[in-house]
Parts: sequence; C-alpha cells; structure tokens
Amino acid sequence: MQLKTGWNGRFFEDMEVGDVYPHPLGRTVTQTDNIWFTLLTQNTNPIHFDEAYARQTEFGRPLVDSTFTLALVTGQSVTDISQNVMANLGWDEVRLPHPVFEGDTIYSYSEVLEKRESKSRPNVGIVKVRTVGYNQNNEVVISFTRTFMVYKRGKGPDLPGRRTLDQLPRPSR
Repeated sequence: MQLKTGWNGRFFEDMEVGDVYPHPLGRTVTQTDNIWFTLLTQNTNPIHFDEAYARQTEFGRPLVDSTFTLALVTGQSVTDISQNVMANLGWDEVRLPHPVFEGDTIYSYSEVLEKRESKSRPNVGIVKVRTVGYNQNNEVVISFTRTFMVYKRGKGPDLPGRRTLDQLPRPSR
C-alpha cells in the first residue's frame, strides 16, 4: 500500500515574488448569501436586502454586501496561498470597481508581491499578495493586497492529512 497525500497548501518556501495563482473554484452569490451576511454583520443599509428600495437606486436591484465579496474572495484564495497561514496581518488597498449582484459568479487569482523572513518568528515568513476577484463577464469586482505570516515547511502544526502511512489509524478486523 502506498500513501497518496492530498493537497496540503503552500508554505513560505513554495512562494516566489511574481508567482500568480488562479484560484480553482468560482462561487455564484445567492440572495440568501447576501441577506444572511448583511443581517449577520448588522449592516442596516436596505440596498442589500430590500428589493423595493434597491429598485429605486441607479442599480435597480440589490447590491451584494461588499464585505461579503471581500470575505468570499479571501476564502477562494486560501487553498492556494494561505492554507498554512499562522496569522493575517492586514488587508490594504481594497478597491471595488464594479458592483456584485445576486446571481453573479465570482472567480479570483492572487499574485505574490513580496516575501521575507520574519524578524521575530523563525518558523514563519511574511508574504504580501495582490488578490483580484472578477465576475462571469471578466469584470474586476474587487482587488486588495493582503499580508500574512505563513509557516515554513515542517514548522507548523501537524494536520491529520500530513501523516505518514504508519501513523494512520486502522480499523479492527
């Protein structure tokens, strides 16, 4: 029997300035996503959850809460750039050049802008990326830079998916 490990994400050593990672999964935003997220975060602007109100605006329909878009596109990037992050240090330069509407499908990619060793933690490095989210029409709906501390290979917490074959539990026969 041979162990075939799944994708475990990138570590500090795996990223180089200029690398671009197209994130593999798109996500269609639903009305439920928009209403729940808006109300969960106590955003009381009716443009997100009151269709009659939204019809009176220049958009003519509800806008998706922009913080949902930020959270969604950040989440899309995790599998490629931050599966092994110790901590996020910040989101900067957030831009929302095109609105997101219920029914839009959002895709994204990230580019590594900077990386350096941490001065205070030898087990992590610091990486800065630019992430861009775009809709089904290739219109950019969000862009931002994000800085995070990412573990170096072999320096982070152990995950069950990183076990060796002899470490896996076996069912009794």
